[in-house]
Amino acid sequence: MECRELTELAMGRIVGDASPAERDALAEHVGKCARCAADLVALEATWEDLGADPGARVTPEFRAATLELLEDEMVRGRVRGFRASPRASFPLWQAAAALVVAASAGFLAARGGLGTREPAAAAARAPASPAAAAASWPDLGGAPRLSNVAYRSDEPGKVGIEFDATTRHSIVGTPDDPRVSSLIAYLLSNNAETAGEKSRAIELVSENFGPGAAPASPEIVSALSTTLKRDRNPGVRKKAAEALASFRSTREIRTALLDSLANDPNPGVRLVAVDALAAAAKESPDPRTIRSLREKAFDPQENGFVRARAASALKAIDL
Repeated sequence: MECRELTELAMGRIVGDASPAERDALAEHVGKCARCAADLVALEATWEDLGADPGARVTPEFRAATLELLEDEMVRGRVRGFRASPRASFPLWQAAAALVVAASAGFLAARGGLGTREPAAAAARAPASPAAAAASWPDLGGAPRLSNVAYRSDEPGKVGIEFDATTRHSIVGTPDDPRVSSLIAYLLSNNAETAGEKSRAIELVSENFGPGAAPASPEIVSALSTTLKRDRNPGVRKKAAEALASFRSTREIRTALLDSLANDPNPGVRLVAVDALAAAAKESPDPRTIRSLREKAFDPQENGFVRARAASALKAIDL
């Protein structure tokens, strides 16, 4: 990797699109280049700041009028599926990267110029011998900061996770290994800082746990439930809800989804909650679930799509 490739590879890692090889190349480079290590920290901080922007306030009048127009167009059958322009074949995050770079450049310039901050910890640390750290399990009791995390799935039936603590660790184990579950839950709850890192951790859970695979441990369920309730990024919350929905329903999962249905500000997340709760209620009707779906179906302030989905779900449940 060369310094000029930093923005592309860093943005790929932030949004979860980077391949394991690209992640490794980025980690190796920032471990040797102090300037790029500092720039990477600034890019990640700027991305988080942009994601925290609340955006324009939507008034109740505008919301009601927009929903009415959308529902009218759906009834008339005039809504068409979106087709991306051939000119827009590159990933959306690459367009956003330009904004992040511009914002972070101004951020750094205000502090004395790009790349002049103290080198990040990754830059100061000498590369560890892979052989010395291979297959070594870290002590998570002290809540260490794990950096340069990469997930691998090259071995069927195995979960691979690589990260830096005091040395480089490379962990490979089966999903039903309690140590693997504990490590994934730790990464999701305490270590993943960007939306991309959290999304990749949740994807690893979805790929290796659930129906036809290893059952998710209580630690993983708790980590996903906390992410669903507290994460600021709606895309991350939606992935957490989808992962929980793929597991066998338990009281904790049902409680997390009911809370999401009642309180999550994003209608896409609430739609996932409706579908998951309805599927569980078909097998085992739960009074609280039925009551929540009924409230959503008749709530005039609820998003039209969520309201319609809740009504359809109630019809499909044998009450």
